Amino acid sequence: MAVRFDYADGKTGGDFEPFPAFLSAAETTDWFQAWTGNSELDGNDFRVFGQDGTGGYAAIWLIRPGRPLAEQPVVFLGSEGETGVVARDLGDFLWLLADGFGPWEAATSYEPDWKAHPKTKRTPPSLFQAGEQRSSLAPIHLRQVSR
Repeated sequence: MAVRFDYADGKTGGDFEPFPAFLSAAETTDWFQAWTGNSELDGNDFRVFGQDGTGGYAAIWLIRPGRPLAEQPVVFLGSEGETGVVARDLGDFLWLLADGFGPWEAATSYEPDWKAHPKTKRTPPSLFQAGEQRSSLAPIHLRQVSR
């Protein structure tokens, strides 16, 4: 998934930078404690795999016991405290990116006039990786974690 994601300075595409690997458990715990202000917490329920330009993280949330990582929800944990489930699983997250949304754009509504610009060049790899029929943003938000 570590592919350069051109978001055109946030003007015509989603703002997202995937990491080449998950953050380590120590890095995730350090960040989670700083983000929450609670030194008793750890980040064991999250696998952080990318960030947006503000420093907010996209992570897989390990909430479905016994299910593989690709079937866990994807969440956004913003640098300014924004939070949101942005996709019910990794397949839906790939469709979200293909539709021109980054995790911040999917989790917030601060810019109601912002329009997504689908990345048609990204559709074939997303289709291959997602393994399901194409999903759009609206049904993803309606389905969220209910799966």
